[in-house]
Amino acid sequence: MASDSDDGDFRLFQEPSDYYQPEKQATFASHRLLSGNDPLTVRLVGHNPLWGHFLWNAGRTIAHYLEEHAADLVKGKTVLELGAGSGLPSLVAAINGAENVVVTDYPDAELIENLKYNITHCSALPKSSNIVAEGYLWGAPVDNLLQHWANTNGFHVLILADLLFNHSEHAKLIKTLQLTLSRAPASKAYVFFTPYRPWLLEKDLAFFDLARASGFHVEKMFQKVMDKVMFEEDPGDELLRRTVYGYELSWADTPA
Repeated sequence: MASDSDDGDFRLFQEPSDYYQPEKQATFASHRLLSGNDPLTVRLVGHNPLWGHFLWNAGRTIAHYLEEHAADLVKGKTVLELGAGSGLPSLVAAINGAENVVVTDYPDAELIENLKYNITHCSALPKSSNIVAEGYLWGAPVDNLLQHWANTNGFHVLILADLLFNHSEHAKLIKTLQLTLSRAPASKAYVFFTPYRPWLLEKDLAFFDLARASGFHVEKMFQKVMDKVMFEEDPGDELLRRTVYGYELSWADTPA
């Protein structure tokens, strides 16, 4: 999946230049809800250079976390997910009573169509749920994300799952957080990630240094070791590659 010469952008996980895969069909992945209901099934694009064809460990883990703490973190809240892939955490938020959910990914037609597919084919969503998919470039103006309801003061909950590997985009992600996280005291951004390339862990963690310098309070609040790694042939410390870390960001100058 990765090499030790790779660093921080979408080129990290590309195939060798002389390797061309035939077009792949969409696949499906299941996620077991903690509520014990039938598994939630999401469609994944067949193949995508932005890696939307995987259901990442951080996405599964933050979905469980949001469901477990739904009464405090989700119910009645406005939610924005960045770099969503299949949109699993956003679907779980909507299922658990979020007031409004905007699920986003890079404005690639296939990625956004797939998010819309998962919304329309999710039978577990309440009929009253308000969840929409939008294409969004990190760091860009956010008018299209805030247009879906009258309150334009930002979102109560931001979801970032397995995005930190893209080191060159950290500043743009932080700018988006600044533009979209509500100033309400309880508003939080949840950043879950796995160091799939352990030798670049310091560069992953540099995101949080930038967040602190940009006006956010950062707190590590979660850690879980998965049963197995996602990419068994990859190099590097296996324990790190199996571990999902969770951080909570809030405005440093907002009273609790």
